[in-house]
Formats: sequence, structure tokens, C-alpha cells
Amino acid sequence: MVKKRHPEGMRLARLLMVLSSISPLFILWGIRGNSLVPDSYFLPFCGTMVIVPNLFLWLRIRTARKLNEKRELIVGTAEDHRDHLLVYLFAILLPFYAADLGTYRDLAAALAAVGFIVFLFWHLNLHYMNLLFAVFDYRVFTVNPPADNNPLTSKVSQVLITRRTLVLPGERLVVYGLSDTVSMEV
Repeated sequence: MVKKRHPEGMRLARLLMVLSSISPLFILWGIRGNSLVPDSYFLPFCGTMVIVPNLFLWLRIRTARKLNEKRELIVGTAEDHRDHLLVYLFAILLPFYAADLGTYRDLAAALAAVGFIVFLFWHLNLHYMNLLFAVFDYRVFTVNPPADNNPLTSKVSQVLITRRTLVLPGERLVVYGLSDTVSMEV
């Protein structure tokens, strides 16, 4: 029997959250500039790629709170993922910042690589990776549901964005849903 895969909804929201997660790259590119594209085009592009996705993320959090989109999250196990932020910074931001964008071919290759990263972050549900969460002292946990024999219980792990330093098994948390698999405790 082949298991049906249930894709996560909110595709546009997830895509914009992914773009907000790579917005520091556009800040670095905007500061560095580009010899091929005049600043009058390049800076507005970089600014748009920073402001629009982060504005959307802020509006999504605000809307979830305003509409009271709360749900209960029961913790089976929780894993802290601070290390993901370090991997994100060193694996993505630094190599792209150091990339030479001096020819159209180099620029096209860098944009294609960013496109691949956006696709992977989106496809692998890594849309919670955002430097702003760290700036505002939030931590990211993967929360797995408790083990039980109920076939109707959701067995999907959730990403929890919270200011807590520890999430204990058995805790019942009231959270706001930012997407189907990402929740935020405010």
C-alpha cells in the first residue's frame, strides 16, 4: 500500500517565509553592490527582497494573533535547533556574499543557486529559518507528538518558535499557527 503524501498548505505563505529567511543575503548584496547592474536597479531589488518577505512574516504573525488562530501543541519530545542557524549562516550567507558577481554568467549562477536554496527550504519545510527570530531572542524546537496507539492522532512533527529555553515532554502549549507545521508561542 502506498501512503498518500499530504502536502502542506499555505504555499504562498511558506514561500514568502523562505524568502524572508534569506533576506540577510540581499542586505549583504545591496551593501556590496554589483558592477553589472546599476545601483538604481540593484538597490531597489535588494530592498524589495528584504522588506516584502519580512513585512509578510510580520503581518502573518499579527494576523494569526488577531484572528486568534490558536491551537494546542502537546509535546512528546522536543529538540532544540540552534545549530541550524549556524549552519544557515555559514553554509548559505557567507559563500554567497563571497561570490563574485562581476559577469552576467556569475550573476546568473548565483541567482540560480539562490533559486535552488529557496526551493529546498520551501520543499523541506525549512521556512522557519529566520535570523530575525534569533535577533528577537526566539528559539526553534522541533516538537514530536507523544507516542500513543491512537491512529487518529496526528503524527506530524511541528516546529515551535518560542522564547522558552526548554520544552519538556508532556507540556501542553497554546500556540499560534503560522503555517501547517510552524507554530509560534507569543
